[in-house]
Amino acid sequence: MRVLIVKTSSMGDVLHTLPALTDAMQAIPGIRFDWVVEEGFAQIPTWHPAVDKVLPVAIRRWRKNWFSAPIKAERKAFVQALRAEQYDAIIDAQGLIKSAALVTRKARGIKHGMDWSSAREPLASLFYNRRHSIAKQQHAVERTRELFAKSLNYKKPSSQGDYAISGHFLNTPNTDNARYAVFLHATTRDDKHWPESHWRELIGMMKDSGIQIKLPWGAPHEQERANRLAEGFSFVEVLPRMSLEEIARVLAGAEFVVSVDTGLSHLTAALDRPNVTLYGPTDPGLIGGYGQNQVVCSSKTEDLNDLNANDVIHSFSVLKKHTLD
Repeated sequence: MRVLIVKTSSMGDVLHTLPALTDAMQAIPGIRFDWVVEEGFAQIPTWHPAVDKVLPVAIRRWRKNWFSAPIKAERKAFVQALRAEQYDAIIDAQGLIKSAALVTRKARGIKHGMDWSSAREPLASLFYNRRHSIAKQQHAVERTRELFAKSLNYKKPSSQGDYAISGHFLNTPNTDNARYAVFLHATTRDDKHWPESHWRELIGMMKDSGIQIKLPWGAPHEQERANRLAEGFSFVEVLPRMSLEEIARVLAGAEFVVSVDTGLSHLTAALDRPNVTLYGPTDPGLIGGYGQNQVVCSSKTEDLNDLNANDVIHSFSVLKKHTLD
């Protein structure tokens, strides 16, 4: 059985789809998947053992010059690749009009998605041949697992979902054998940033722990912040610019991670690494870290300025208890 997945973005949403593939792989012997995903996240599906082919799409970039000759040529090539296969089922896990109209409806096969009352954008449901009612008040991972189970006609497992990608990174060498943690300080929304003074206070508390701290970054302003956070601390390393796969390998070897609400925090969860995630204005209940040894450290005022380093240190004790249980 060959199935096409349409789940284009964002990083967290793409990662949250992986456990559904694991369910299907265990329920239906021999099932294989192709996956349409935004080009920036195209590495992620390749880590799952049930995925054969990734079809990168660039809707975000194409919209800037939709009618230019080069973009029209890219779009044409994408549609040709999309329609080259006749699928046994197509699952639109995005639930948005743009994914349904620009991708799902053009693929060949029976199209499945959430119904009018379940989809993120109800109009998207009009593009599906089979519409499924999916309970909203559950974590995004569980919603997607339920969608796959109903689309492919098997019973959704009651056990916690398995991303099944950590094995891809098992052989990553730790060249200096040093213990290290990763602090994920970068996120896209200003109100999800933890103040630099708080980060530096936490780093200072780690001085005598024997654990090195690694700071990744993706954009120049994030590199500047990382340099400021590391200043004066010999045990803190600002990493070079890395691909998503390279960052995943760093995360896979970490003793633990501290993160703000960002896509890389979800990647940490998918890799089964112990993680304390700092939440302020966002609710972790339905879209927070999903997986083993994931601890939420939330500001009671929804303002991350009010979450201090001692609060995070307290969360370490909770995390340690989780890892021992």
